[in-house]
Amino acid sequence: MAFSRSAPMKIDYTDQVYVFEGPVRLWHWVHALCILVLAGTGYLIASPLPSMPGEASDNFVMGYVRLIHFSAAYVMTIGYLVRIYWAFVGNHVSRELFIVPIWSRDWWQRVWHEIKLYLFLTRKVSKNIGHNPLAQIFMWLVNVALLIFMICTGFALYSQGAGPDHWSDAMFGWVFALEPSSQTVRMWHFFGMWIMLVFAIVHIYMVIRAEFMSRQNGVSCMIDGYRRFRDKGPRDLK
Repeated sequence: MAFSRSAPMKIDYTDQVYVFEGPVRLWHWVHALCILVLAGTGYLIASPLPSMPGEASDNFVMGYVRLIHFSAAYVMTIGYLVRIYWAFVGNHVSRELFIVPIWSRDWWQRVWHEIKLYLFLTRKVSKNIGHNPLAQIFMWLVNVALLIFMICTGFALYSQGAGPDHWSDAMFGWVFALEPSSQTVRMWHFFGMWIMLVFAIVHIYMVIRAEFMSRQNGVSCMIDGYRRFRDKGPRDLK
């Protein structure tokens, strides 16, 4: 079953639904790889390796670390721009990352239901086509708000080495107008990295948990794009 590009459609919960389109899945895995590379190289940039013996020209280790970090940052940023584009041309679920329906009373009721579920206050498990509403909140906080913050602060720090005539200074130099101390900007950028890593760990746990304990698949949905349901009825059955 295909999913509407304009609005949610009536779902037959005995069928499988094609939810996550190819570009969304590709972005997801490239984004995850970039986070892993950026976190590893970012940690080494913040806590450099011990000095190497011999000529500096023969030991360009930290230079390569920075090169890998910057390259991964470019890939992540370009991928994110493509992901924003796909939110306009993709199906309804592709927009869930960016549009959180805080105006919907039903959506807030579903958020409260998920909170009760994770606090073991209810045994009812909902069915969701895309992300459950509680996950949607954290997806927006990390993959929209925090990611934009990381891109802005990261390229602002990058502009210091690239020079005042570089495009990164023209586009992100305003960061230092808000916070003149580059060390403070670096600290907040480093702190943001840890938030993303903690989120990634929790996210991996939750999707694996959903694969075995919820009423729909978790990990496999982001592999082939299909949401599969395990029983009849829309949601909230004991």
